[in-house]
Amino acid sequence: MAKGNYSAVTEFILLGLTDNPELQVILFSVFLGIYLVTAVGNLGLIVIIQISPQLQTPMYFFLCHLAFVDFYGTSSITPNTLVNFVREIKSMSFYACATQVCCFITFSVWELLLLSIMAYDRYVAICNPLLYVVLMPRKLCIQMATSTYIYGFTVGVVQAVATFHMSFCDSNVINQFYCDDVPLIALACSDTRVKELMLLIIAGFNVFCSLIIVLISYVFILFAILRIHSAEGRQKAFSTCASHLFSITMYYGTLMFMYLQPKSSHSLDKDKFASVFYVVVIPMLNPLIYSLRNQEVKNALKRIIEKMYFNDQ
Repeated sequence: MAKGNYSAVTEFILLGLTDNPELQVILFSVFLGIYLVTAVGNLGLIVIIQISPQLQTPMYFFLCHLAFVDFYGTSSITPNTLVNFVREIKSMSFYACATQVCCFITFSVWELLLLSIMAYDRYVAICNPLLYVVLMPRKLCIQMATSTYIYGFTVGVVQAVATFHMSFCDSNVINQFYCDDVPLIALACSDTRVKELMLLIIAGFNVFCSLIIVLISYVFILFAILRIHSAEGRQKAFSTCASHLFSITMYYGTLMFMYLQPKSSHSLDKDKFASVFYVVVIPMLNPLIYSLRNQEVKNALKRIIEKMYFNDQ
């Protein structure tokens, strides 16, 4: 990071979602409620998977990591957003902003890669059920999860360093409710072409590669399901993919809207509301989708509750 950046800008001001005091109170209540549901849902899902022997499979191993990533991602932004709702001046220090940019990009890459890995896992489970345990051993699952964390953190650090290596001297007001790459690029008074190219190439590469994995996996899954003769078998196979497909649709759709649109049609105001869905709503919906639509998770939760109830008797 350039030393001159510190002297020019020592903090950033976040415009937030609105400057209406009454609306800020309402948004504080809504965001707080969503964050509590997100925390309980994701942490609860992690606990259920960890203590349930019947859920010790690759599918739930990656679902456990997805729940952790969702909790991490929203926790890196929502608590500070809640504080800013009740603050008159929504400021953030230079280093705090840099940290949040790094955390947000890291979270985005982690989520992207985990969803593609989960698509591959569903492909193996449905297309090669007899070899599932052989093709998806515990060691391989751990290696894929570890590689995801290392790569995502590396991308987050590289992108954050590139962002804060730029000079910010004309304005420190960010048109967003958290520190994000795109509005920060708009603030820079130095040449931003290298950073914009990095953002386009890295984000495009990550989205393209993960999307290819997802599409290829589900093409093979579709053909495998169509070859199943019984309607019950097809329904069971499809139900194991429905939750994942819904999560993918929400995530990829919002991500492409935010980052892969032409600069001429880019609107920071539109991005703010897309970001609310991406950062706040999706991490809340994922555990609900995977638990409410998953009979094994519901059965595991039922057994845990029954065990706790009978132990208290």
